Amino acid sequence: MFTSKPSRRARKGATRRVVATIIGAAAVTLMLPMTAGAAPVTVIPGLPPVEVPEGWEIPEVPGVPQIPGAPSTPKTTTPEPPPTTTETPKGPAIPNVKTSTGWIAMADDATHQITWWHNGNQVKTMPISMGSDKHPTPNGVYYTKEKYRDMYMDSSTYGVPVDSAEGYRTYVEYATRMSWDGIFIHAAPWSVEQQGRSNVSHGCINISTENGKWVFNTIPRDTPIVVRGTIGPDYIPGS
Repeated sequence: MFTSKPSRRARKGATRRVVATIIGAAAVTLMLPMTAGAAPVTVIPGLPPVEVPEGWEIPEVPGVPQIPGAPSTPKTTTPEPPPTTTETPKGPAIPNVKTSTGWIAMADDATHQITWWHNGNQVKTMPISMGSDKHPTPNGVYYTKEKYRDMYMDSSTYGVPVDSAEGYRTYVEYATRMSWDGIFIHAAPWSVEQQGRSNVSHGCINISTENGKWVFNTIPRDTPIVVRGTIGPDYIPGS
């Protein structure tokens, strides 16, 4: 029987393969402790292993089954915001009166307040004191007229002598005329304690100096001022 000895080149190749196998096995043995704490490896069929770093999450795609061994992502839902409601502005309803200035005011004896609107929007409310029971302010629609930065109010202008028990001559500031027979809305610092509580004037609408200045500087001529709820008679327009 004829037997041929392997060539020297073949013997060297076999030797190299044995040495490589031994070295590879030793390397795997040394790496085992290092990989014990490594990140989990996710295996997707048909693809090479994917190492997921610590703290990462694989998003869940709707309609795709969860991969076995992959960390699950907790489902979170965003709460729906509560329904919004439109807040109704506080205060009285705006009077239905004609205005050429965009401004409307209403002085209500029930609340002792005057409310101002501009272009349908409530702008300001301020405490007032109107005419006392002896001199009630008539109810109705007034329109602002001329203004006086300061002036003297004199009871003799409507027939009551200054030196009589009901007479007076008083210096006032920021006076806006409402009627030709002597009704004004004006600053009255002496009645601030009564403003918003009771009526103590001789028919005018008393407001604080700050509010009087605001009316004087803000409200144009021909602005309607509605007075309602007093024990006085009806106002005669133009008087």
